Amino acid sequence: QVQLVESGGGLVQAGGSLRLSCAASGRTFSSYHMGWFRQAPGKEREFVAAISESGARTNYADSVKGRFTISRDIAKITVYLQMNSLKPEDTAVYYCAATGRWNLVRVRADYWGQGTQVTVSS
Repeated sequence: QVQLVESGGGLVQAGGSLRLSCAASGRTFSSYHMGWFRQAPGKEREFVAAISESGARTNYADSVKGRFTISRDIAKITVYLQMNSLKPEDTAVYYCAATGRWNLVRVRADYWGQGTQVTVSS
């Protein structure tokens, strides 16, 4: 069982930066691949970024490549999403996710956090 708690969301102007954190509980955290998804009002939840259990592999949605960076601190059992050059279209609720299968990391998760709101003003 893995529990995930996000933090770091807020309101920022276009071009600004935010760093999201996802604190995990559970002794099996290091065996899970971790990811971030987001859901804007009226839209389906979409994949943003993922990082493998070792941190050696990462995967990004085309819309955030070059602007967002995912990382993990195994000792602190935390995953981060550094978001730079934010755009109004990045406005959404961001969810942390944990999955046991790398080949499914873009489409599903075994565990979800409760979400944190990110709002980018123009």
